[in-house]
Amino acid sequence: MAIHHVYLDHNATTPILPEVLEVILQCYRSDFGNPSSVHQYGRKTRVRIDEARDQIADMLGAPAASISFCSGGTEANNTILKGVAAARQEHGRHLVTSGIEHPAVLDTCAYLAQQGYTVTYVPVNQHGVVEPDAVREALTDETILVSIMHANNEVGTVQPIAEIARMAHDRGILMHTDAVQTFGKMPLQVDELGVDFLSFSGHKLYAPKGIGGWYGRSPMALHPLIHGGHQERGWRSGTENVAGIVALGEACRIVSRDMQDEWQRQEQLRERLEHSIRERIPEVRIQGADAARLPNTSNIAFAGVEGETLLMSLDLQGVAISTGSACSSGSLEPSHVLQAMSVPETYLYGALRFSLGRPTTLADIEYVLTILPGMVANARALDPTFTP
Repeated sequence: MAIHHVYLDHNATTPILPEVLEVILQCYRSDFGNPSSVHQYGRKTRVRIDEARDQIADMLGAPAASISFCSGGTEANNTILKGVAAARQEHGRHLVTSGIEHPAVLDTCAYLAQQGYTVTYVPVNQHGVVEPDAVREALTDETILVSIMHANNEVGTVQPIAEIARMAHDRGILMHTDAVQTFGKMPLQVDELGVDFLSFSGHKLYAPKGIGGWYGRSPMALHPLIHGGHQERGWRSGTENVAGIVALGEACRIVSRDMQDEWQRQEQLRERLEHSIRERIPEVRIQGADAARLPNTSNIAFAGVEGETLLMSLDLQGVAISTGSACSSGSLEPSHVLQAMSVPETYLYGALRFSLGRPTTLADIEYVLTILPGMVANARALDPTFTP
């Protein structure tokens, strides 16, 4: 069989759309002025940034002034968690998050713990969902911020952010959500979510790497992370990445236009993938299958198989997938997300994440379904302890 090249790792990063690439090139060719300059070159790029800010604000149902740009989701999460901790430490030094967050949140919380803050990590249920009651029990009079991701990057489960936010606000506590995986994939309205802060990243929705930002309902509730200039109204100093910002705005325009159709199309492809794998391969487990999930994400574990072995076998046949978060690749430890979900050890090391995107076709899915069963069977045959 001829090798086909299939990319199914869109939760790690996405290819830049042709229309987005065009606006990037246009910026590098002609819109090169410093947005802080008062001459016509600077004014032109300032207008382009303002237009992009409006596009992102429209997608979030937010005022343009509440959108700040930075280098991506990791910086946004660091800015919000550290910034709120610094600004509100007189009110308390306790934060609440979950055990399935991205390392950009978990590692930042670990840093804050070293600085004398207390962090509570609420559990998730077997479906990978944070129970609001668990958050309620974690809140104290010292709690200043709750940070729960909108959807998990490994299993795609969508969290009850609006309910958690109401609970936090009833206690006068700020609410942040890492929406890197939902931004551009599903409708996001900050008033409906009820969040005070929301992080997003460009390279998850067909814009370039190195651009992202955050929504802040009340920016004065945090201290800036980076100093040295007046850019982004003082919340993020440094000359703006004009090409990246404009590209992000263009990507938002495109994904907003196609969001409903893409949701349905990718969900159908995911259902085809999962249903056929269950039919053709015994002893498989789909994480979070009974919970609300992103339509493009499927985390499937195979008993008696090392996920890394399957990943490499698929790669040799042209298929790119992941065993979990791209930020944790290379780790020999099992996924902290699957551990938090109490996934049985039989399946813990055999999980693969398939994440679909706009370029994914039915032919891509059928190719994977053709080659994967044989790979699993071969891998299991090498394990004398596996008995189906």
